Amino acid sequence: MPGLRERVGRLVGSPVESVADLGSSHAWTLHRAVLADGREVFVKAASDQAGVFAAEAAGLRWLGEAGPGAPVPDVLAADDRMLVLPWLPSAPPTPEAAERFGRELAALHTGARPDAYGAPWDGYIADLPLDNTLDDRGWARWYAERRLEPFLRRARRDLPADDVRLVERVMAEIEDIAGPPEPPSRVHGDLWSGNVQWTDGRAMVIDPAAHGGHRETDLAMMALFGTPHLERILAAYDEAAPLAAGWRDRVPLHQLHPLLVHVALFGASYRASLVDAARSALG
Repeated sequence: MPGLRERVGRLVGSPVESVADLGSSHAWTLHRAVLADGREVFVKAASDQAGVFAAEAAGLRWLGEAGPGAPVPDVLAADDRMLVLPWLPSAPPTPEAAERFGRELAALHTGARPDAYGAPWDGYIADLPLDNTLDDRGWARWYAERRLEPFLRRARRDLPADDVRLVERVMAEIEDIAGPPEPPSRVHGDLWSGNVQWTDGRAMVIDPAAHGGHRETDLAMMALFGTPHLERILAAYDEAAPLAAGWRDRVPLHQLHPLLVHVALFGASYRASLVDAARSALG
């Protein structure tokens, strides 16, 4: 992107020594920059993603407000075309780091809980908009109305009518299958393994679709595409903040939204997984 080095320098208040291109994701490019003061930073840049960057910056800052030790990087700078974060050097995922992450995620979910589901900013997952309308009526209806129904509309062009009706049945019965009520938690909202960055003896979360939601959602997302040492993470989490009985049975319900997102983004290749999750959610 023309002028990237100069824009980064102006945003962070330091000249930039070098920039390395790391490829692209969705509509943005990714970069690693070295500043004149020796710091290394991660840069996400695009020409027309103001809403996405604003939501990501707001979400990271909000998750970080859950308390000291939250596994969330600081936002160094953000504007309508760029997001700058500290560079997180990669490290192998270890059992000890996994257990620490489980405890820190539990503290994130249970500390400084929000008053409602949703968030006071326009949300995004990847580059698709999320309806973050605040609602204190309860998670089940909020999830059906703000997460499942909008993405079922987006995905239905790639789904046969029977599959659409199956997801609609989940929405109709959601009060009966959502489990015991829980207060809202600060959740990452897109916590697949690619958004867990293992670094220096711990794990940090990046690229959030953050909002007030159900804490089981983040755990279900980690299970969807596989996360290293997941059982250690879950055991440490459950010890620090015990989960409601039957939470494993509700994993497919919480996976329905990300699977609908994947159908909307990538088409019918995710249809079978979506159908399996809907059937499992219904029992």
